[in-house]
Amino acid sequence: MPDTQGKTIILGITGGVAAYKAAELARLWVKAGYGVQAVMTDAAMHFVGPATLQALSGRPVLTSLWGTAGNGMDHIHASRHADLIVVDPASADFIAKLAQGRADDLLSALCLARTCPLAIAPAMNHEMWSKAATQRNLEQLRVDGIKIIGPDAGEQACGETGLGRMSEPAAILDAVDILLGPKPLAGRTVLITAGPTFEPVDPVRGMSNLSSGKMGYALAQAAREAGARVLLISGPVCLDAPSGVERINVTTAKDMLDAVFSHVRDASIFISVAAVADFRPAKPAARKIKKDSASLTLELVPNVDILASVTSLPSPPFCIGFAAESENLAVNAEIKRKNKKLPMLVANLIQNSIGQDAAELLILDEQGSHPLPVADKLVQARLLLRHAQSLIG
Repeated sequence: MPDTQGKTIILGITGGVAAYKAAELARLWVKAGYGVQAVMTDAAMHFVGPATLQALSGRPVLTSLWGTAGNGMDHIHASRHADLIVVDPASADFIAKLAQGRADDLLSALCLARTCPLAIAPAMNHEMWSKAATQRNLEQLRVDGIKIIGPDAGEQACGETGLGRMSEPAAILDAVDILLGPKPLAGRTVLITAGPTFEPVDPVRGMSNLSSGKMGYALAQAAREAGARVLLISGPVCLDAPSGVERINVTTAKDMLDAVFSHVRDASIFISVAAVADFRPAKPAARKIKKDSASLTLELVPNVDILASVTSLPSPPFCIGFAAESENLAVNAEIKRKNKKLPMLVANLIQNSIGQDAAELLILDEQGSHPLPVADKLVQARLLLRHAQSLIG
């Protein structure tokens, strides 16, 4: 989390049904300690009243280009005291204005005259979102350095379903925390493996390990928050990659090994969280194995140990391993750490973490053991990276 003390966010609100979500976002920001200055377009006021935003932010809402400042320069002065402008929702029309550099109302003029970063959370009908004109405008905004948050796919106010639904306030809050937070890993690449691998027995069956991928994905988000370029090599999971994270999908242990060695030389930190299958069938069947009364015997061969292969490189990145144990946690995990030559290993009891949103963890390094009490996995991920940074120096 960033230090919110003294930080101000300008919340720009344009015309759209999703404008009602801006009120919740203002509330969340104020609760987090940010100062919030709302700026509304004429169209926005058809959907939500300025009195609502004023009550939530504790500041008069700016609505007119002619302003309330003595010299009519709100579009200049407002951004000079802000750390970030977030337009939420950003309509298709307003996105076009930004791409063209137009400044015919207070909010567009303020964005053009800003001296702080700008982020937008688009919201529109899925057909409007998909049109070439909108996509051209968005690409121009990316080139101009404007951060785009979302949108999501889902049911829309018009009754149709598709991509264009504004991201939820909690997701926008997280994105803003990343933008305004400290960046101790800026300039570094963090390579993470997450989720299970799947080893085919035949075209429809296979062997796998239990893994939700939640810890690996939390670490990817935490590393991105810290300013790193994050490469997430993921086995099959039902999770969305965190914003700004480069996701590489794999299936088998061999796929994961190949992906890791395609990118590990660019990495400063390698975090091996994936539950990689230790064995695979020696000869997967080309056709579905028919079920009958006879028993089935499979010949298994070992997969390459990805983490040990990385630590054995001549100049390996800083490596963090994970150990899931069912008993004797500290002893078994320390044996693994030493055998794999790891500067840092994170251990947990299987029965207390797999598939859960929270975990109790134990960090092991050359100095000893460091327990982390039960907490949300994203909270734990941030603490783990902080510990790793203290070891890296």
